[in-house]
This record gives sequence, structure tokens and C-alpha cells, in this order.
Amino acid sequence: MDEPFQDECVPSCPVARANKILGGKWTTLVLRDLVGGVKRYSELLRSLTGISPRMLADRLALLEQEGMISKTIYPVVPPKTEYTLTSRGMAILPVITAMAEFGRLLQSGDIAQDGLEQPLSRAPDKI
Repeated sequence: MDEPFQDECVPSCPVARANKILGGKWTTLVLRDLVGGVKRYSELLRSLTGISPRMLADRLALLEQEGMISKTIYPVVPPKTEYTLTSRGMAILPVITAMAEFGRLLQSGDIAQDGLEQPLSRAPDKI
């Protein structure tokens, strides 16, 4: 079995590959919204308070290019565009779930700021 962590950031590093997609500002929040099902551009824009239309368009284009989402354009006036996660995009669900759980721990104060309150049972060999 392949090691999930490596000593250095090389092109084959799986963390670097995931970061290429997820590292952009707003990307995980766009994916979070799409986990709930099909969304129109306007719905995403409303739910992501503070995102600019340009940034949302850029994030959606990247996710579509990476095969994480699919875009359907309906030939109506005004144009209707819907976005949904692909099978590849659905693989993000455990990551979004883990982020939500981590966020809950942060909000509840169950994690000390110095990180020493609850030490890891086993630290990863390599990150």
C-alpha cells in the first residue's frame, strides 16, 4: 500500500495533487454547497456570502476542468445553468465531512489553541 504522506513535496505527492484543486479560496465551500445536490449559479452566489461573481465563475471553471463538477446549460431566456458534482467530485464528501467535524471542534473549544490538550494517539510518520 502506498504511503499517504511523503517527506518532500514532489509532483507525485498526493497532498500536493489534492491541494492543486482544493487550495483555492472558496473552492471547498463551492464543493460543500454542491454536495447538497444540483445548484444554479445564482444559488451558489447567494449562499457564498462575500464571493465575487468573477471568483465564483473561476472556481466553477477550475472544478469543471478537473472533472469534479458538471455544468448543464439550458437554452432558455434568460439562460439557465446548473452545476452538480460528478462521481469524481463526490469523492470529496469525506474531506468536507472531516472539515465540518474539525470546525465543530474548533467552535466548541474542544481543541486547545496550543494543540497539547488532546495529543494524537499516533502521529503520522510523514506529512
